[in-house]
Amino acid sequence: MPFVLGNVGGRAVLVSDQHYFDIEQLSNGSLSSDPMHVIAAGKQLHGLAEQLPNASPTGLISEVVLGPPVTTPRNCYAVGLNYKSHADEASMQLPTNPLVFTKFPSCLVGPTSEIEMRSDGVDYEVELVVVIGTGGKDIDRENAWSHVAGVTVGQDISDRFAQFAAQPPHFDLGKSFDTFGPIGPFVYSTDHFADLNDFVMEARVNDEVRQSDSTKNLIFDVPFLIEYLSRITTLTPGDIIFTGTPDGIGATQGKFLKDGDVVTSTINGIGTLTNVCRRISNYEKAK
Repeated sequence: MPFVLGNVGGRAVLVSDQHYFDIEQLSNGSLSSDPMHVIAAGKQLHGLAEQLPNASPTGLISEVVLGPPVTTPRNCYAVGLNYKSHADEASMQLPTNPLVFTKFPSCLVGPTSEIEMRSDGVDYEVELVVVIGTGGKDIDRENAWSHVAGVTVGQDISDRFAQFAAQPPHFDLGKSFDTFGPIGPFVYSTDHFADLNDFVMEARVNDEVRQSDSTKNLIFDVPFLIEYLSRITTLTPGDIIFTGTPDGIGATQGKFLKDGDVVTSTINGIGTLTNVCRRISNYEKAK
């Protein structure tokens, strides 16, 4: 049975309708409360999901603040220029291999966390995020989805001043400020979806649609990315992959985020992030 995995107060929970169920309690202690520990327990999570109709819920989702469903991955990969439309708007050549960088796991926050900005050059990028459930090395793309615990919504927030403060650019630093990785609200197991190659996403700033596209337009799809990465480094349970963003980013339009802006990021069938932007310092350029 499909499962929906969340984080309430730092504890792993399963979600059904408007309720959540503490996994450690539901499993009678056979699974830890640590969200990172349960990600690798795919078979058990499916089994626990079958018990939810007859289980007593721990509480209501509406009464809690959700944390990031993946808290401290060993690695947090991200892929740049993975939509033709984004490469075109940036006036850059299409990549012949994935442009991979890392976001520091310390940037990850929950689906309603504030985005803390330190310059006037902060940008948004809605993305599908893939969560590895079964690790591996040299994974063939034909088997890649079987290594995925589930998918969630992500925002690859970027400080363009810091990103381009040096040449070549600091993709990792510019995209890893604290709070620059909202993800969630939940991880949906892959068996929720009939088509894993067509997730429709949208990003709004306040009431304006800025980005709208589907993962069917990825240059390098999820199986390719998993195969490519696992040829180089062993993937482990809980590793996450930000798979890339379509066109419509703020930098190409001169529409950077401002204090008080609300960034709403949605992927159909997975959920929505709602993040308020707060300017917490006033320097104009990374030094």
